[in-house]
Amino acid sequence: MGRKIVLPENEMPQFWYNIQADLRNPLPPPLDPLTLEPVSPEKLSMIFPENLIEQEVSRERWIKIPEEVMNKLLIWRPTPLYRAFSLERYLETPARIYFKHEGVSPPGSHKPNTAIAQAYYNKIYGTKRLTTETGAGQWGSALAFACNQFGLELKVYMVRVSYNQKPYRRILMEAWGAKCVPSPSMDTEVGRKYCEKDPEHPGSLGIAISEAIEDAVTTKDTKYSLGSVLNHVLLHQTIVGLEAKKQLESIGEYPDTVIGCVGGGSNFAGLAFPFLSDKINGKEMKVIACEPSACPTLTRGPYVYDYGDTAETTPLLPMHSIGHKFVPPPIHAGGLRYHGMAPLVSFLVKEGLIEARAYTQNEVFAAGLLFARTEGFIPAPETNHALACVIEEAKLAKEKGEEKVILVNFSGHGIIDLAAYDLYMSKKLEDYLFSDEELSLLVKDLEKFPRP
Repeated sequence: MGRKIVLPENEMPQFWYNIQADLRNPLPPPLDPLTLEPVSPEKLSMIFPENLIEQEVSRERWIKIPEEVMNKLLIWRPTPLYRAFSLERYLETPARIYFKHEGVSPPGSHKPNTAIAQAYYNKIYGTKRLTTETGAGQWGSALAFACNQFGLELKVYMVRVSYNQKPYRRILMEAWGAKCVPSPSMDTEVGRKYCEKDPEHPGSLGIAISEAIEDAVTTKDTKYSLGSVLNHVLLHQTIVGLEAKKQLESIGEYPDTVIGCVGGGSNFAGLAFPFLSDKINGKEMKVIACEPSACPTLTRGPYVYDYGDTAETTPLLPMHSIGHKFVPPPIHAGGLRYHGMAPLVSFLVKEGLIEARAYTQNEVFAAGLLFARTEGFIPAPETNHALACVIEEAKLAKEKGEEKVILVNFSGHGIIDLAAYDLYMSKKLEDYLFSDEELSLLVKDLEKFPRP
């Protein structure tokens, strides 16, 4: 076979796959924090348009991709699937490694798969303006691109530490016409509260979400848009795994191991969910979610009901969480610095269908550099977590002498993250770990809520 498998445009999947249709047990609902009853659609409609709320709660297995969305996705999709021959040779592994290259989109990551869909559904609903948060800027730049395509205004609250670390992502957002401010900001009540305590507050995704939601509910014709965590976001990402399935089928392959990095869970779910439908129905495979040791929601966080944001404005979500008051250390994988995990991903871990692993900052950059020096592509810091796991699994296949097929989501390129690589190569990157005592303090105030 050749080095890459390219799916013809006319074979692009026409439907998104909804894993909720195949769950053996139903996903616990989000709760209203005041009543502890399942949250009403009316409360969600203050934040999201009704057409996206319908997708959020849908149990339909297949949801048609609108033609207008398909036309925009065709700007860069289908994305290529590569065989990592050079990495395999370097590792001397009998494993066959395939990576789905989502870094070929205009913003350079998987994020526009849902950004385009959300911008479209908001546009036809009558929304004029969107607000959102972003960590490393991948989501903010993707939504800026999508809003530009559909003629919507956008304001992005970017976690301050990433705003300072990654100025080029801000420039990308502004190039597509969005307004980007560091969070916490002086533009919202929530932001001012944190700025008054500490004018240089590093920020967190939880705080940025609070700011974006406050802006959305207090501004006319404005809705909020989220780049991960929620069911409809994960749904839109399944085009990744559905394409990969077709590409592997065309060469007679099927993965033994599926790997993705997780922060909120969207790129991992996008690749893994179409394969997990087979695992639910008896197919044997390993599905691994990879996260930072500095933000270990799946590996160390309890499965609880928690707020999605720091200011406690969202419904309570059933998820693995290290507590919504968590302010993450300034690791360079800004897209993975979220205190919680998508309810669907959390639930699938609880059901035993997914396993989770955590990696330190230095070990993932070592993996990213090895990948760049073998396969040529420079991965995003987030993607490096998945690649560290790929290398681990490929070495295991070598030890056992097993011809495993490993599939990974190359969720984004790292061209705008070269400063982080510079720090790694200069031996200036720190590894951040926190103690059991710190963790127990963060989740203590969640004891008052019911467990999922």
